Amino acid sequence: MIIKMTKKNSHIILRKMKPVISIICLITIAATISAQQREAHTLEKCYELARKNYPMVKLQDLIQKTTEYSVENALRSRLPQVSIVGQASYQTDVTSIPFHLPGISIPELNKDQYKLYADASQVIYDGGAIGAEKKLAETSGQIEKQKLEVELYQLRQRVSQLYFGIIAIREQLKQNEIFQNDIELGMKKIEAAIANGTATKNDYSQLKIELLKRGQHEIELRSLLKNYIDTLKLFIKAEINEDDEFQVPGTLLSSTEVLRPELKLYESQRKSLEVKNDMVLARNRPKFSLFFQGGYGRPALNMLSNDFNPFAIGGIRMNWSLSGFYTRKKDIELLDIQKKTIDLQNETFLFNTTLQLHQKESETDKLRKLIRSDQEIIDLYSGIKTIASTQLENGTITSNDYLREINAENIAKQNLILHEIQLKMVQYDQLITSGN
Repeated sequence: MIIKMTKKNSHIILRKMKPVISIICLITIAATISAQQREAHTLEKCYELARKNYPMVKLQDLIQKTTEYSVENALRSRLPQVSIVGQASYQTDVTSIPFHLPGISIPELNKDQYKLYADASQVIYDGGAIGAEKKLAETSGQIEKQKLEVELYQLRQRVSQLYFGIIAIREQLKQNEIFQNDIELGMKKIEAAIANGTATKNDYSQLKIELLKRGQHEIELRSLLKNYIDTLKLFIKAEINEDDEFQVPGTLLSSTEVLRPELKLYESQRKSLEVKNDMVLARNRPKFSLFFQGGYGRPALNMLSNDFNPFAIGGIRMNWSLSGFYTRKKDIELLDIQKKTIDLQNETFLFNTTLQLHQKESETDKLRKLIRSDQEIIDLYSGIKTIASTQLENGTITSNDYLREINAENIAKQNLILHEIQLKMVQYDQLITSGN
């Protein structure tokens, strides 16, 4: 039956198709927007998000505030120090003149005395103690920051293992799917061979069993993949779907220079010891300050008066504690021992890190050689599998023979996948170990 298109019925068809066309357009637009919004995951982005969302990162602000407050408190020691003192006392004896003068009456002082006064002092030279205390607060804050940086840096190793683990499992799933396709192709050929009388149902069953095993292996891989993805989601606090793209990092240039945050931590600890040494020296220097006392009491400055009177006194005061010289030498020696301990820790860390870098360099060379060998093995097995497929179709080999050949090729491909992912992991592990 031929439908003749006229101008009238073409308008009717278009009118009826409008809702369908609108729905198709909306679906297309939604799919396009969804594809644009879903960006590929990168290892560097995962590092950044893991650091940003790690609970301990909040400690940075607390350390900064603690340092600022400690520095402010140290500097406030330079402000005038004011104290209010009140005293009421009774004493068993008072000063008196042991003789009498004709015509002069000398009053006897009261044994109860009262005094209320303000004492103010202003440091004019502290021997460098306040400056050293300020520097110690700053270096202590820097040490705490570097300790946090060391802990945050460890996240890179954990995120890297999860990221490459996801990539490795996905590649295994792809290879498992190829293996299943090879088995299914063999099953079809066995069915044709059974029809021709050149194969038995037992051959078909052998392939079917292997296909079911491959299906079980896929279930295990997908479960492991979900576990890795869920764990990575906890680190980066971002949504990840199983079909999201994970970019494989490119080739990295190896470096033996160590730039780890631990080195900055050791440097900050050394600076802290230098400041403590300055504090020991400052503690044994004389201090000078201006002082002023003003108040009201009985007696005031005139010790022979029994009346309440105001009083004031001011001047310059020196304070030099000599007890610090008893321990000065040992204090400096203790600081020197602590500095040598930090130097040894630094040297040991560099030794162990350099050793790890050399081991990873050897591992990298080994994996590159294995990858080249894997490719040659796969090429050879691929030719053998092609011949085996033809032989299975002709009934000259059994299903077990066919499975052996395709399984050998599958193992070779799995080895290649594993070695390629391991190479990337070692390269990035080398980068993390060196701190570059």
